[in-house]
Amino acid sequence: MTTLAAPPTKQPAPEKPAPARRGRSRAGRTMKGGKLAYAILIAAVLVSAFPFYWTIVAASRSNADLAKVPPTLLPGPNLIRNFEAVMEEADIGKALLNSFIVSGSITIGTVLCCTLAGFAFAKLRFRGRGALLAVTVGTMMIPPQLGVIPLFMLIAELQWVNQLQAVILPGLVSAFGVFFMRQYLVQSLPDELIEAARVDGASTARIFWSIVVPIARPGMAVLGMLTFMAAWNDFFWPIVALSSQEPTVQVALRQLGGGYVHDQSVIMAGTLLGTLPVLLVFGLLGRQIVGGIMQGAVKG
Repeated sequence: MTTLAAPPTKQPAPEKPAPARRGRSRAGRTMKGGKLAYAILIAAVLVSAFPFYWTIVAASRSNADLAKVPPTLLPGPNLIRNFEAVMEEADIGKALLNSFIVSGSITIGTVLCCTLAGFAFAKLRFRGRGALLAVTVGTMMIPPQLGVIPLFMLIAELQWVNQLQAVILPGLVSAFGVFFMRQYLVQSLPDELIEAARVDGASTARIFWSIVVPIARPGMAVLGMLTFMAAWNDFFWPIVALSSQEPTVQVALRQLGGGYVHDQSVIMAGTLLGTLPVLLVFGLLGRQIVGGIMQGAVKG
């Protein structure tokens, strides 16, 4: 008696992968923006760059050209002449040097001190850490104008009036910088690295210079850029502590355009001279800052 073989079982058809949704990036491909996104970006760039372009236009025109209605939107031939007027009315060369000294010193001191304090608040255990951090952050809520009178009395007692250290020393540490570096190191610095360094016999100073600084370099670059720009553009405290004999750029610009009718073209030329160094520093370091942030965001 022969046995009949059972008919083969029909295998289910493999499911087709769902098509990728439009707008999402596939593996190995970069998401491309639409026309609306490019239009918005171009409009944002134009709106952001127009004040700087208008500064160039105003610095290259005469005061009469700026008074016309409607105003001209093309650069003129008076840029070099207005620069010469700026040099005659204010000691802009000395002001630029003083601003570089003040801004550079404040930036180096702020980055170093705030990184040290941020590392202590983020990874070291000591009594009163939370209370000290709360007091540090709380100082950000106090208006800086309230400290002008006691600070001026202090520098007058030290005989620092009209000297650059009167502007440098009060800005060497900032509460924002301490909080910024603390938050950065909390997320970027693993506790295992510090524990491994402790096991190998490294001191706290060796851990800071060999482990913390390389990891915190992107955050330090961002803090340094923000601090440099804030110190360069600061006007309120330098105008109180310094005079026209030892000016920074912002103090020197106050001397421009004097007379019954202010010469706006000369003022704009001085403003352009004071802005170019900041743009130069940002152009040299901007790509490194962005690259450092992206490198720190990628997990190894």
